Amino acid sequence: MHIQTRTLQKSDYADLKEAMIEVYSGIGGDYWEKNLIDKLLKIFPEGQFCVEVNGKVVACSLAIRVKYSDFGDNHTYEEITGNYTFDTHNPKGNWLYGIELFVHPEYRDLRLGRRLYDARKELCESLNLKGIMAGGRIPNYVKYAGEMSPREYIAKVKQKEIYDPTLTFQLSNDFHVKKVLRGYLPGDSESLEYATLLEWNNIYYVDEKKKKPHTDSIIRLGVVQWQMRLFPNMQALLEQVEYFADAVSDYKADFLVLPEFFNTPLMADFNDLPTPVAIRKLADVTHEVRQRLSELAISYNVNIVGGSMPLVEEGKLYNVAYLYRRDGSFEEYRKIHITPNEVRHYGMIGGNEIRTFDTDCGKIGLLICYDVEFPELSRILADQGMQILFVPFLTDTQNGYTRVRNCAMARAIENECYVAISGCVGNLPRVANMDIHYAQSAVFTPSDFQFPNNAIKAESTPNTEMVLITDVDLSLLTELHEQGSVQILKDRRTDLYDITMKRQPRAKTEKKKELSNEEELRTLPPVIVVE
Repeated sequence: MHIQTRTLQKSDYADLKEAMIEVYSGIGGDYWEKNLIDKLLKIFPEGQFCVEVNGKVVACSLAIRVKYSDFGDNHTYEEITGNYTFDTHNPKGNWLYGIELFVHPEYRDLRLGRRLYDARKELCESLNLKGIMAGGRIPNYVKYAGEMSPREYIAKVKQKEIYDPTLTFQLSNDFHVKKVLRGYLPGDSESLEYATLLEWNNIYYVDEKKKKPHTDSIIRLGVVQWQMRLFPNMQALLEQVEYFADAVSDYKADFLVLPEFFNTPLMADFNDLPTPVAIRKLADVTHEVRQRLSELAISYNVNIVGGSMPLVEEGKLYNVAYLYRRDGSFEEYRKIHITPNEVRHYGMIGGNEIRTFDTDCGKIGLLICYDVEFPELSRILADQGMQILFVPFLTDTQNGYTRVRNCAMARAIENECYVAISGCVGNLPRVANMDIHYAQSAVFTPSDFQFPNNAIKAESTPNTEMVLITDVDLSLLTELHEQGSVQILKDRRTDLYDITMKRQPRAKTEKKKELSNEEELRTLPPVIVVE
């Protein structure tokens, strides 16, 4: 047996007519005249598909393009087809409207209808259409009309309590019922002239009028694994940061990611002071470092996730991560869960805001180190539309690193998002409480067919300074949400449990513009590019 799905040709009409007569014997054995099929093939040839079995056409789908707002949800088959003339076809229409799909009764066990639906979906994606609309018959309704309304019948078909040869098949092909149409197809005695208004949405559709400057779904990340070492002054440390900005910019990265407390080498100047005093002295230079990172984001045209730095506000000490956008604006996230070590040695307190941040590359979330070990935070961010979660971290032992790594991997899977972790390596012998560091920076993915089998997009060599350059595809997240083997966010039992915030975040955006570059850097660590 040889089966082929292809576009319909004029020479297929004889087979087409024979199949239509068989299919519609229950409603009079009607069929499309040849002149109308020829017209469809002239005005929209790429929208007409057939399945050929051993050289004979035994299944077919016909469609037109429409501007759906011209018709709305309350239309009939006659109206949508222009009184069966197809004059309603609009070459610039934003929806594909299915006007016919059938399979010869003798071939229905081959599941040929699915091939036709797949061909339509591929056409929608290639033409950048919003999706497929169609009016669907409910041929088994006549058996239940005395017991229930069409709406009740449809609900029972959805719950698989009743089988309907048309609707059951359409639901299994990712269509959903938008509403019930009355008097849709006169003469359809099996459906009692009722029909379902069916809709399939193209998750890859891009509204050309609403495109943002950055429309590519491929986002390039530059994740820094930062070597802790002593710098003679702050300028030297900032030159090292600029080297990384320059390096990832050469690879046209969208994000540069730095680790937690990357600027603590500057505490060496205060090592003779008690640790709580030294960290507050470091906080005195946070504004200056922040200003320079904002300038680098503009100069190198890259969004910078600026690790974290200490911040004193109204006498209270926070651990704060900053997002520096390449348009010059920046925002902050304050670490919420403070480790016992940070409390004991520094006297830090936690922040109170959980929210996502808009960027030209989609919605992102920020969590700092210990925060990623609390799954509630990332779930709230996922509910706000987060696509990439950035986690700057600093761990001294492999045990601590393992907690961060494994929890970050879990967050990627359970929230159907990407997670990038960036850490510090090396040692700081002249900085109290910053003696040793262990890290293996990485980018994690959900776990399904669209992603690597081990759910790891890229990872660095442990305990070596380097940059990971790797791409993540946001369209794969959309595909996962809608068509994944499991759909975690959709399948939550929110009727049984939920996660809510007790304090709502306040919108906070600061704009900082311009300024420029400095010289080049001497120390050039390796750059790893992951294709």
